[in-house]
Amino acid sequence: MKMIHKHLKHNINYDGSQIEASWALREFGIKGPNIITWIGPMNIHKDKVIDYEDLELEIRSDQMAHFMVEQFDCQPANLRTCYHRQRILVMILKDELQKGDIYCSRDGDDLYINSAKLSVSIATVTLNSMKIHLGINLNNLGTPEDIKTAGIMEENPMITLKEVIRLQENVSLAYIREIDSIEQDISKTRVL
Repeated sequence: MKMIHKHLKHNINYDGSQIEASWALREFGIKGPNIITWIGPMNIHKDKVIDYEDLELEIRSDQMAHFMVEQFDCQPANLRTCYHRQRILVMILKDELQKGDIYCSRDGDDLYINSAKLSVSIATVTLNSMKIHLGINLNNLGTPEDIKTAGIMEENPMITLKEVIRLQENVSLAYIREIDSIEQDISKTRVL
């Protein structure tokens, strides 16, 4: 089943509830694999934090470009595969940013401009799906004071919200193509 991309025109707060199973189905009636994008704030409730290392941290920002991925092709859902896909998504975003003259470095699933954190991301599994959230700061407003952060609109003040949405679409479509390409390679490979 081909993955669907939908960009939300309204801003919603990423609070961690969106990473729950079948969020896109419950909220938008989207069945099957999907990648939902939107622009909005992030303020994750402590009970929704997935990463044990982040349990005591504030995870927030006033304005981010969000990507929420859900895939159902591994049953049971596989956390290792999900983390591999998360890294693919982050690397695609890094490549797309470079096309727009925003140069950043990657450390695992995090992107940085110089030493300032540009993104947040988590991968996890539900009973029947793999979920990825990736958020990238548009500016550093509302981010925790104890973490040096950067935003793409601060790095390049000429970027408009329309261009951010185009970036989200380009990243989403490149991710879908990459997953489709892997599926095609699997289907044409002779196994020994």
